[in-house]
Amino acid sequence: MAFPNFFLIILLLLPSSQVLSDVQPNLNTQPLLMQACEGIDDRDLCLSNIRTHLQNLEPHAPSSVLHAALRTTLNEARQAIETMTRFTGLSVSYREQIAIEDCKELLDFSVSELAWSLTEMRKIRDGDTRAEYEGNLKAWLSAALSNQDTCLEGFEGTDRHLESFIRGSLKQVTQLIGNVLAMYTQLHTLPFRPPRNSTSTYTSSNFPEWITDGDQELLRNHSSRMHAHAVVSLDGSGRYQTITDAINEAPSYSNRRYVIYVKRGVYKENIDMKKKKTNIMLVGDGIGQTVVTADRNFMQGWTTFRTATVAVSGKGFIARDITFRNTAGPENHQAVALRVDSDQSAFFRCSIEGYQDTLYVHSLRQFYRECNIYGTIDFIFGNGAAVLQNCKIFTRVPLPLQKVTVTAQGRKSPNQNTGFSIQNSYILATQPTYLGRPWKPYSRTVFMNTYMGGMVQPRGWLEWYGDFALNTLWYGEYRNYGRGSSLSGRVKWPGYHIIRDAATANSFTVGRFLNGRSWLPATGVKFTEGLTN
Repeated sequence: MAFPNFFLIILLLLPSSQVLSDVQPNLNTQPLLMQACEGIDDRDLCLSNIRTHLQNLEPHAPSSVLHAALRTTLNEARQAIETMTRFTGLSVSYREQIAIEDCKELLDFSVSELAWSLTEMRKIRDGDTRAEYEGNLKAWLSAALSNQDTCLEGFEGTDRHLESFIRGSLKQVTQLIGNVLAMYTQLHTLPFRPPRNSTSTYTSSNFPEWITDGDQELLRNHSSRMHAHAVVSLDGSGRYQTITDAINEAPSYSNRRYVIYVKRGVYKENIDMKKKKTNIMLVGDGIGQTVVTADRNFMQGWTTFRTATVAVSGKGFIARDITFRNTAGPENHQAVALRVDSDQSAFFRCSIEGYQDTLYVHSLRQFYRECNIYGTIDFIFGNGAAVLQNCKIFTRVPLPLQKVTVTAQGRKSPNQNTGFSIQNSYILATQPTYLGRPWKPYSRTVFMNTYMGGMVQPRGWLEWYGDFALNTLWYGEYRNYGRGSSLSGRVKWPGYHIIRDAATANSFTVGRFLNGRSWLPATGVKFTEGLTN
């Protein structure tokens, strides 16, 4: 249900800092209540639950309705986990067992992201500065909306009756999250704030005031002389011989950086860094020197989500000077080298090597600088908000009849803040290559100031099937160069844009798309905040 025009007019006329906290208490919030339960099968129960949570709040403020709807959604997500738990131990196929475990973990992600959002909402209600929290709320709600899709994707090729039942179990929580995200988006009228210096490149010497002196010293050091809390080596010269053992003994839910130095060598292991392992930093001896490798793949019965050689979910993960590799090859289809669900994570001078589905930018805010990425089909995919800067993207030989596509971005709602921005990078294609195709309806990807070799096809972009998403996607190119960058033969889809103005391009920079100035300095990773030309 849409807001009445008078409601939107009042919101837009209010000072932006007051939209969520100081709305007049006599404002009619009935449209908000109805929107919170729009599309829900049992709407009366939904409305009753929200009104119950409203009793201890200011019931006439839009922020209070949003707060109550968020709490209702959080409870629904917890109930969905309980439903999934009932499937554990059933006599089902191997992939179905894994898919059920995926769903439990993904719903747990959603519970955390909704809980974080609720905490931020309380800060807003208490009158704290809204600008400090707006990026967090949008990122976390966007991620929470996507997790249920990933759960369902794990049942590809399995019994349709089980998939149908799981889909029904997730329907309400998915709809509630979507409604909350839409409500927040409509109440959120602040435009992107301009970056402080759109052309500045920041290194580890540029620190915000809130970073401690100890962390500044840690981040200034290069890996060769950085103090490591744990050392991993294959020759026994470190405390650990596997990276997994070092991670398992790292502190949980830490607010301080924990550095694990991984000496040169080839580490044959699958690493699954759970969400409780926060602020972990992996430092290697360089691309091709420190290598983590495995070969899990879809053809072995794994879900795509579980094929990752390395998966990281804890907030604030950093990797530097490491290769992540999946050697399954094109014949084994989906085989992820690196999956990232870590919010405000950064990768510096890393190589990510695979074939189909190499880099799974699953969710939340991610930054890649001076990384190499190799693949064949959809090899940068997912629904995170990611900027790849000064990276080299290499294509490999696909299976016969396959078409090489660099990206498959999975934005499912126009209210999500997700998308891929590839800036100041290099598409070093050796096969006929397309820049991307739309995995989900609102797929969003831009290439800016990037070199494109001659094997990038004149059309530039490829359909997923038929005319799916061609009207709703948002693909753009801005001031790219090289033989493959010519715009004269590009697709004519309604959702494709030749970006001609710097203001639009700036929306996809580190400073504005990731709000990177607020968190990237703490990683010690070099980054350019805005456009370079």
